Amino acid sequence: MIATPSRKLFGTDGIRAVAGQAPLDPTTIFSVGLALAHSLRRTGAPTDRSSSVGWKTTAQPRVLLGRDTRESGPWIAATLAAGLREAGAQVESAGVVTTPAVAFLARTHGFHAGVVISASHNPWQDNGIKLFGADGFKLADAVELAMEDEIFHHAAQVDVSDPHRFPAVEDNPGLKADYIQFLLDCVPGLSLSHLKIVADCAHGAAAAIAPELFRRLDHEGRGNIALLNVAPDGRNINADCGALHPTHVAQEVTARGADLGVTFDGDADRCMLAGPQGNVINGDAILLMAARDLKARGMLTGDVVVATTMSNMGLEAALKRSGIRMLRAPVGDRYVLAEMQEHNAALGGEQSGHILFPHLATTGDGLLTALVVLDLVARTGKSLDELTADLKVFPQVIVNVQVHEKKPLEAIPTVAAAIRAAEEELKDTGRVVIRFSGTEALARVMIEAESDEAMRRHAEAIAAAIRAELGV
Repeated sequence: MIATPSRKLFGTDGIRAVAGQAPLDPTTIFSVGLALAHSLRRTGAPTDRSSSVGWKTTAQPRVLLGRDTRESGPWIAATLAAGLREAGAQVESAGVVTTPAVAFLARTHGFHAGVVISASHNPWQDNGIKLFGADGFKLADAVELAMEDEIFHHAAQVDVSDPHRFPAVEDNPGLKADYIQFLLDCVPGLSLSHLKIVADCAHGAAAAIAPELFRRLDHEGRGNIALLNVAPDGRNINADCGALHPTHVAQEVTARGADLGVTFDGDADRCMLAGPQGNVINGDAILLMAARDLKARGMLTGDVVVATTMSNMGLEAALKRSGIRMLRAPVGDRYVLAEMQEHNAALGGEQSGHILFPHLATTGDGLLTALVVLDLVARTGKSLDELTADLKVFPQVIVNVQVHEKKPLEAIPTVAAAIRAAEEELKDTGRVVIRFSGTEALARVMIEAESDEAMRRHAEAIAAAIRAELGV
């Protein structure tokens, strides 16, 4: 299976690049503010996402900003705010908060849009811009694509050479407090006082939320929750820690004799776990636990779960044994959400730990996912290992190839031939998924198979073909 990109500016998760360089240079950022404000003034806030019915114009839209801990965040926020205000929008800031916090606050506090300044799991040099509507969902592809032409138009006419001339946006700490209360309300009665937990905040946005959140869940004040990587300096976000490096928290669980570990990425929209034996538990296992729990409580509509093309065949088999059907969507939470809405699914997510609970939130939320799992552990009295004991994972390898362009891979004969060879040999004993990253200049080669030797042989052959044609 091959997935290829079609956007010029917005990727699968907004705009993302090295901070200060196109398309995240000051002029483009200012132009994004102009285009977003103009779009909101023309269309206002939608009351029906499936059509144009219910859209109303507004003279002065309210826009909420939030950011992670990267050192470029403040000047990007100031530049974006300047563009928004230039086009007639009101701007408020929640400060350093998670991506799902902005989605929640935009939906519940009467904002016409929410903007997150973050590059999620990318290194500190990168940053990005994610856009949410008044309903708390990411802006639709069509809306973002319609904005692109206007952004390019403005960028050709304005010149922002010194973004530091724009005033900083004042933060409203009350917004963060409202989000923390929302998380607590999602798991009423949960107490973590009898669990020993390790939480890795990746020096990212979770570091601004998790300390207060977990303090309030330690009802007996036992101090059994160890917080790691909660000292961001602008450059250490995701650095050898967090959800990209889950073995770190897994090792700490073992060293500290903890019951489990949770770990987040830079903007905390995803969560990975570690079991009591120091084993990493990814999004596939989280989907399995959550699906079974929701089904047992009569909340798994249609007995269906939406995963992605990257989810392991073992997950599909385990769900089937529990009478649950698994559907696959392209990688990217917006595509998972679209599939969920089409099938009225109550649960969906990605192997990376981006999990969607639509009865609780409009977007993936790492902290919420952690609380849902912790609540499950507390209610059942079972460990993560017990809850996932029958998940037999097929061997899987992912090879990332850095590319200089994202050319359709099916149009490259050598790459197409390597993919065909893998598919023909593996047939029903494995899967081949080749796609471009929506946020980085990478081609991702994923092969899953019963035979470890065949899996690695074909993964390297396909990666070599891509590298020869498109590699840097």
